[in-house]
Amino acid sequence: MQKIESTEREPTLVDQAFARLRHDVLSGTYAAGVKLKVDELQSAYGFSSSPLREALTRLAQEGLIRADERRGFRVAPISLDDMTDITRMRLILDLPALRDSIALGDDAWESDVVAAFHRLELVEARLPDGPVILDDTWSDLHRGFHLSLLAACPSERQRRWGESLFDQAERYRRFSGRFRKVSKRKTNEHRRIMDAALRRDADTACALLEEHMRSTLRNVENILKDPPKAPT
Repeated sequence: MQKIESTEREPTLVDQAFARLRHDVLSGTYAAGVKLKVDELQSAYGFSSSPLREALTRLAQEGLIRADERRGFRVAPISLDDMTDITRMRLILDLPALRDSIALGDDAWESDVVAAFHRLELVEARLPDGPVILDDTWSDLHRGFHLSLLAACPSERQRRWGESLFDQAERYRRFSGRFRKVSKRKTNEHRRIMDAALRRDADTACALLEEHMRSTLRNVENILKDPPKAPT
């Protein structure tokens, strides 16, 4: 009997280093402006310098860190201008992508959206009071839900750029969550977006998604203008 070989490749050391560093930058393990020293990263992650440098270069291309030939690498700063630009670009890319998904999505697309929302809703219901964005599992499922909405957009480049911008906004969502004093849950917002998308009401779905994005921008703006003390 002929053996069927898997088409999935094992992640390379660069892929592994990139994934771990990216997670820790997005989650705020490394604060904005912190210098990322290769020798310290070697000790922390157990990778050699070569895959780490390649991973850092890829993160710089995404805009998550800044590269300077003389000073090395630093985590990109948190700023209102940056978050405003991220939000502006997401609106340019994601709203047309959602319209395309609503127009072109088939039964499988609908099922994937419903399933992604259901998983997110179940996890959110189990979480204690507090900003849900700070929970890694919720954050991963939140990402999955938003990407599922846009998955029927026929432009792979548009989806990929939108995905990168979603991840760049993740630093700001978590930044906002760490300083938030009240519980912030998103189930109702996500349900309304989903319901509008499934009934093929593109105007309402896009308006709700736009407000969803702008609310995060407003939260970040309020915190940066009047920064509270970080919780101890």
